[in-house]
Amino acid sequence: MIIEVQQFQTEPYKPIWQQMRDFTDIRDSNTPDALWCLEHEPVFTQGQAGKAEHILDAGDIPVVRTDRGGQVTYHGPGQLIIYVLLDLKRRGLTIKPLVNGIEQAVIDMLAEYNINAHRKPGAPGVYVNDAKICALGLRVRKGCSYHGLALNVNMDLAPYQQINPCGYEGMAVTQCADLGGPKTVAEAQSSLIPHLQGFL
Repeated sequence: MIIEVQQFQTEPYKPIWQQMRDFTDIRDSNTPDALWCLEHEPVFTQGQAGKAEHILDAGDIPVVRTDRGGQVTYHGPGQLIIYVLLDLKRRGLTIKPLVNGIEQAVIDMLAEYNINAHRKPGAPGVYVNDAKICALGLRVRKGCSYHGLALNVNMDLAPYQQINPCGYEGMAVTQCADLGGPKTVAEAQSSLIPHLQGFL
């Protein structure tokens, strides 16, 4: 089944979120699935069940309450965002295998750079030495997924100190460039997309 890879630039969060919802609402059984690749301007996003106490000090970074799963995370330049817009019914997928597959694609990509990444039970995403390198949050509506993954590539990690990442106090975060991985978002994208396509 075809997956269209669409390239955006560094985008504000809210318009892209609205585009994802619109895409999901109007798509039909013939609409190709898509991976939207981009970076975001600095923003904290709070998942549906997100608790305000996990935002310690937003400062001048906007906070957006969104409709994905999970708690609070940070997006900013130097982080690869891939939104995963799939017709799950058509692909015979449920949410757990989808999450596992996305995580495995990131783990396999990092392994190409000799980075030993892993999952954590009960805490979606990908970790290296217990520091989070990739956050994952999805929403399913009308049998279709949207939202996706955020892979830290080469970014300012300081804003993570202003939150409890993904709702975990003191959670360490890391990024590809500090571990011998991809140094640019473009490189990370070109390395990761084939793994995602191979799974999907």
